[in-house]
Amino acid sequence: MPVGYLGPPGSFTQAALAGLDVPPHESVPYPSVRQALDAVRAGAVDGAVVPWENSVEGSVTASVDALSHGDLCITGETLLRVEFALGVPAGGSLDSVRRVLTHPHAHAQCSAWLHRELPHAEVINSASTARAAQEVGSSAGPGEAAIAAPQALLDNGLDIAAQDIGARQDAMTRFVRISRRRAPAPPTGADRSSLIVPMTGRVGELHIVLAEFARWSIPLTSVLSRPGGAGFGDYSFLLECEGHISEPSVGAVVTALHQRNSRTMFLGSYPRAHSPHMSVPR
Repeated sequence: MPVGYLGPPGSFTQAALAGLDVPPHESVPYPSVRQALDAVRAGAVDGAVVPWENSVEGSVTASVDALSHGDLCITGETLLRVEFALGVPAGGSLDSVRRVLTHPHAHAQCSAWLHRELPHAEVINSASTARAAQEVGSSAGPGEAAIAAPQALLDNGLDIAAQDIGARQDAMTRFVRISRRRAPAPPTGADRSSLIVPMTGRVGELHIVLAEFARWSIPLTSVLSRPGGAGFGDYSFLLECEGHISEPSVGAVVTALHQRNSRTMFLGSYPRAHSPHMSVPR
Protein backbone atom coordinates (compact mmCIF):
# COMPACT_ATOMS: atom_id res chain seq x y z
CA MET A 1 0.00 0.00 0.00
CA PRO A 2 1.17 3.57 -0.55
CA VAL A 3 2.26 5.98 2.17
CA GLY A 4 0.64 9.38 2.55
CA TYR A 5 2.41 12.65 3.26
CA LEU A 6 1.70 16.34 3.76
CA GLY A 7 1.71 17.65 0.20
CA PRO A 8 1.57 18.86 -2.40
CA PRO A 9 4.55 17.43 -4.32
CA GLY A 10 7.61 19.58 -3.64
CA SER A 11 6.89 19.93 0.07
CA PHE A 12 9.57 19.43 2.70
CA THR A 13 7.61 16.38 3.83
CA GLN A 14 7.94 14.80 0.41
CA ALA A 15 11.71 15.36 0.60
CA ALA A 16 11.71 13.62 3.99
CA LEU A 17 10.23 10.42 2.51
CA ALA A 18 13.68 9.27 1.37
CA GLY A 19 14.89 9.24 4.98
CA LEU A 20 12.11 6.76 5.82
CA ASP A 21 12.75 4.54 2.78
CA VAL A 22 9.51 5.49 1.04
CA PRO A 23 9.92 5.47 -2.78
CA PRO A 24 8.29 8.49 -4.47
CA HIS A 25 6.06 6.25 -6.65
CA GLU A 26 4.64 4.66 -3.49
CA SER A 27 3.55 7.94 -1.88
CA VAL A 28 0.33 9.97 -1.98
CA PRO A 29 0.12 13.71 -1.12
CA TYR A 30 -2.63 15.07 1.14
CA PRO A 31 -3.52 18.74 1.61
CA SER A 32 -3.35 18.66 5.44
CA VAL A 33 -1.89 16.64 8.29
CA ARG A 34 -5.34 15.66 9.50
CA GLN A 35 -6.41 14.38 6.08
CA ALA A 36 -3.20 12.34 5.79
CA LEU A 37 -3.80 10.74 9.21
CA ASP A 38 -7.49 10.17 8.47
CA ALA A 39 -6.39 8.24 5.37
CA VAL A 40 -4.27 6.02 7.63
CA ARG A 41 -7.26 5.44 9.92
CA ALA A 42 -9.46 4.58 6.94
CA GLY A 43 -6.92 2.09 5.56
CA ALA A 44 -6.44 4.07 2.33
CA VAL A 45 -2.67 4.19 2.96
CA ASP A 46 -0.29 2.06 4.99
CA GLY A 47 1.04 5.06 6.91
CA ALA A 48 1.70 8.78 6.67
CA VAL A 49 4.74 11.03 7.06
CA VAL A 50 4.13 14.38 8.76
CA PRO A 51 6.30 17.15 10.26
CA TRP A 52 6.69 16.74 14.02
CA GLU A 53 9.27 19.16 15.41
CA ASN A 54 11.48 22.00 14.19
CA SER A 55 14.83 22.88 15.76
CA VAL A 56 13.94 26.60 15.70
CA GLU A 57 10.18 26.75 16.29
CA GLY A 58 9.59 23.58 18.31
CA SER A 59 6.78 21.06 17.94
CA VAL A 60 4.33 21.12 15.03
CA THR A 61 1.21 21.22 17.16
CA ALA A 62 -1.15 20.37 14.28
CA SER A 63 0.56 16.97 14.03
CA VAL A 64 0.63 16.40 17.80
CA ASP A 65 -3.05 17.28 18.19
CA ALA A 66 -4.10 15.12 15.23
CA LEU A 67 -2.39 12.12 16.83
CA SER A 68 -3.96 12.46 20.27
CA HIS A 69 -6.83 9.98 19.75
CA GLY A 70 -4.99 6.77 20.62
CA ASP A 71 -5.65 4.79 17.42
CA LEU A 72 -2.35 5.53 15.67
CA CYS A 73 1.33 5.18 16.57
CA ILE A 74 4.75 6.47 15.53
CA THR A 75 6.97 3.91 13.81
CA GLY A 76 9.92 5.97 12.59
CA GLU A 77 11.52 9.39 12.29
CA THR A 78 13.95 11.27 10.07
CA LEU A 79 15.64 14.68 10.09
CA LEU A 80 15.78 17.12 7.20
CA ARG A 81 17.66 20.38 6.81
CA VAL A 82 15.24 23.08 5.72
CA GLU A 83 16.19 26.04 3.56
CA PHE A 84 13.85 28.88 2.70
CA ALA A 85 13.71 31.22 -0.26
CA LEU A 86 11.22 33.81 -1.46
CA GLY A 87 9.73 33.32 -4.91
CA VAL A 88 7.88 35.80 -7.09
CA PRO A 89 6.08 35.44 -10.45
CA ALA A 90 8.30 35.75 -13.51
CA GLY A 91 9.45 39.33 -13.89
CA GLY A 92 8.54 40.24 -10.30
CA SER A 93 10.83 41.83 -7.74
CA LEU A 94 11.07 42.36 -3.99
CA ASP A 95 9.83 45.93 -4.42
CA SER A 96 6.51 44.67 -5.84
CA VAL A 97 5.71 42.20 -3.02
CA ARG A 98 2.65 43.07 -0.93
CA ARG A 99 1.44 39.60 0.20
CA VAL A 100 3.54 36.58 1.18
CA LEU A 101 2.08 33.07 1.37
CA THR A 102 3.78 30.39 3.48
CA HIS A 103 3.35 27.88 6.30
CA PRO A 104 3.25 29.34 9.86
CA HIS A 105 6.50 27.58 10.86
CA ALA A 106 8.29 28.96 7.82
CA HIS A 107 6.87 32.40 8.61
CA ALA A 108 8.26 32.23 12.14
CA GLN A 109 11.69 31.14 10.93
CA CYS A 110 11.81 33.92 8.33
CA SER A 111 10.15 36.64 10.40
CA ALA A 112 13.36 38.60 11.01
CA TRP A 113 14.11 38.75 7.29
CA LEU A 114 10.51 39.71 6.48
CA HIS A 115 10.55 42.46 9.11
CA ARG A 116 13.77 43.83 7.67
CA GLU A 117 13.15 43.44 3.93
CA LEU A 118 9.34 43.44 3.56
CA PRO A 119 8.00 45.24 6.66
CA HIS A 120 4.73 46.22 5.01
CA ALA A 121 3.92 42.88 3.39
CA GLU A 122 0.91 40.89 4.64
CA VAL A 123 1.72 37.26 5.49
CA ILE A 124 -0.96 34.68 4.60
CA ASN A 125 -0.89 31.21 6.15
CA SER A 126 -0.91 28.19 3.85
CA ALA A 127 -1.23 24.47 4.66
CA SER A 128 2.39 23.90 3.57
CA THR A 129 5.22 25.83 1.95
CA ALA A 130 4.79 23.80 -1.24
CA ARG A 131 1.09 24.68 -1.28
CA ALA A 132 2.05 28.36 -1.01
CA ALA A 133 4.41 28.01 -3.98
CA GLN A 134 1.69 26.21 -5.94
CA GLU A 135 -0.92 28.87 -5.19
CA VAL A 136 1.32 31.78 -6.15
CA GLY A 137 2.58 29.97 -9.23
CA SER A 138 -0.88 29.10 -10.54
CA SER A 139 -2.91 32.20 -9.78
CA ALA A 140 -0.72 34.95 -8.40
CA GLY A 141 -2.45 38.20 -7.69
CA PRO A 142 -0.67 41.53 -7.92
CA GLY A 143 2.29 41.67 -5.56
CA GLU A 144 2.07 38.06 -4.31
CA ALA A 145 5.07 35.95 -3.31
CA ALA A 146 5.73 32.63 -1.57
CA ILE A 147 8.27 31.34 0.94
CA ALA A 148 9.19 27.70 0.33
CA ALA A 149 12.07 25.41 -0.52
CA PRO A 150 13.96 26.80 -3.53
CA GLN A 151 13.15 23.77 -5.68
CA ALA A 152 9.43 24.03 -4.91
CA LEU A 153 9.47 27.65 -6.09
CA LEU A 154 11.26 26.76 -9.32
CA ASP A 155 8.96 23.79 -9.94
CA ASN A 156 5.99 26.16 -9.84
CA GLY A 157 7.46 28.62 -12.32
CA LEU A 158 8.52 31.25 -9.80
CA ASP A 159 11.68 33.32 -9.81
CA ILE A 160 13.79 33.24 -6.65
CA ALA A 161 14.02 36.81 -5.41
CA ALA A 162 15.90 36.03 -2.19
CA GLN A 163 17.67 32.93 -0.85
CA ASP A 164 18.67 31.67 2.62
CA ILE A 165 16.13 33.89 4.38
CA GLY A 166 15.65 31.68 7.44
CA ALA A 167 16.91 32.81 10.85
CA ARG A 168 19.31 29.86 11.06
CA GLN A 169 21.06 28.11 8.21
CA ASP A 170 21.35 24.93 10.31
CA ALA A 171 17.59 24.63 10.93
CA MET A 172 16.25 21.08 10.87
CA THR A 173 12.80 19.55 11.00
CA ARG A 174 12.00 16.12 12.44
CA PHE A 175 9.41 14.13 10.49
CA VAL A 176 7.67 11.02 11.80
CA ARG A 177 5.99 8.10 10.10
CA ILE A 178 2.54 7.32 11.50
CA SER A 179 0.84 3.92 11.22
CA ARG A 180 -2.23 2.20 12.56
CA ARG A 181 -1.57 0.92 16.06
CA ARG A 182 0.81 -2.02 16.10
CA ALA A 183 3.52 -3.53 18.28
CA PRO A 184 6.81 -1.59 18.15
CA ALA A 185 9.68 -2.95 16.07
CA PRO A 186 12.47 -4.62 18.07
CA PRO A 187 14.87 -2.25 19.88
CA THR A 188 17.95 -1.03 18.06
CA GLY A 189 19.85 0.31 21.08
CA ALA A 190 19.27 3.91 19.91
CA ASP A 191 15.52 4.43 20.18
CA ARG A 192 13.00 7.06 21.20
CA SER A 193 9.63 6.56 22.91
CA SER A 194 6.67 8.97 22.81
CA LEU A 195 3.54 9.16 24.94
CA ILE A 196 0.73 11.57 25.80
CA VAL A 197 -0.11 11.99 29.48
CA PRO A 198 -3.34 13.81 30.45
CA MET A 199 -3.26 15.97 33.57
CA THR A 200 -6.13 16.27 36.05
CA GLY A 201 -4.95 19.55 37.56
CA ARG A 202 -3.94 18.15 40.94
CA VAL A 203 -1.17 20.06 42.71
CA GLY A 204 2.25 18.61 41.97
CA GLU A 205 0.96 16.21 39.32
CA LEU A 206 3.47 17.19 36.64
CA HIS A 207 6.28 16.96 39.20
CA ILE A 208 5.19 13.39 40.03
CA VAL A 209 5.10 12.44 36.35
CA LEU A 210 8.56 13.86 35.64
CA ALA A 211 9.91 12.26 38.80
CA GLU A 212 9.15 8.84 37.31
CA PHE A 213 11.63 9.52 34.52
CA ALA A 214 14.22 10.84 36.97
CA ARG A 215 13.72 7.82 39.21
CA TRP A 216 14.73 5.49 36.38
CA SER A 217 17.38 7.88 34.95
CA ILE A 218 15.62 8.13 31.59
CA PRO A 219 16.58 11.26 29.56
CA LEU A 220 13.56 13.24 28.40
CA THR A 221 14.00 14.73 24.92
CA SER A 222 10.74 16.68 24.72
CA VAL A 223 8.03 18.01 27.05
CA LEU A 224 5.12 19.77 25.34
CA SER A 225 1.87 20.92 26.92
CA ARG A 226 -1.32 20.99 24.84
CA PRO A 227 -4.80 22.18 25.88
CA GLY A 228 -7.41 19.46 26.27
CA GLY A 229 -10.23 21.70 25.06
CA ALA A 230 -12.51 21.37 28.10
CA GLY A 231 -11.42 24.66 29.69
CA PHE A 232 -8.45 26.18 31.46
CA GLY A 233 -6.58 23.62 33.52
CA ASP A 234 -7.40 20.77 31.13
CA TYR A 235 -4.05 19.84 29.60
CA SER A 236 -2.13 16.90 28.20
CA PHE A 237 1.62 16.58 27.89
CA LEU A 238 3.53 15.03 25.02
CA LEU A 239 6.57 13.39 26.63
CA GLU A 240 9.40 11.91 24.59
CA CYS A 241 12.37 10.07 26.01
CA GLU A 242 15.37 8.01 25.00
CA GLY A 243 14.88 4.25 25.07
CA HIS A 244 12.51 1.49 23.95
CA ILE A 245 9.44 0.27 25.79
CA SER A 246 10.94 -3.23 25.89
CA GLU A 247 13.68 -1.90 28.18
CA PRO A 248 12.74 -2.49 31.84
CA SER A 249 13.19 1.16 32.83
CA VAL A 250 11.06 2.64 30.02
CA GLY A 251 8.43 -0.08 30.41
CA ALA A 252 8.24 0.61 34.15
CA VAL A 253 7.68 4.34 33.60
CA VAL A 254 4.95 3.81 30.98
CA THR A 255 3.24 1.27 33.24
CA ALA A 256 3.41 3.57 36.25
CA LEU A 257 1.97 6.53 34.32
CA HIS A 258 -0.83 4.40 32.90
CA GLN A 259 -1.69 3.15 36.39
CA ARG A 260 -1.92 6.76 37.57
CA ASN A 261 -4.12 7.76 34.61
CA SER A 262 -5.68 5.16 32.32
CA ARG A 263 -5.98 7.76 29.55
CA THR A 264 -2.19 7.82 29.13
CA MET A 265 -1.43 6.98 25.48
CA PHE A 266 1.76 5.24 24.43
CA LEU A 267 2.55 6.49 20.90
CA GLY A 268 5.40 4.14 20.07
CA SER A 269 9.08 3.27 20.30
CA TYR A 270 11.17 3.70 17.16
CA PRO A 271 14.79 4.27 16.03
CA ARG A 272 16.13 7.77 16.68
CA ALA A 273 17.43 9.82 13.75
CA HIS A 274 20.81 11.33 14.57
CA SER A 275 21.67 13.46 11.55
CA PRO A 276 19.88 14.88 8.51
CA HIS A 277 19.68 12.39 5.68
CA MET A 278 19.85 15.09 3.01
CA SER A 279 19.52 18.79 2.30
CA VAL A 280 16.68 20.29 0.31
CA PRO A 281 18.05 21.16 -3.15
CA ARG A 282 18.68 24.77 -3.92
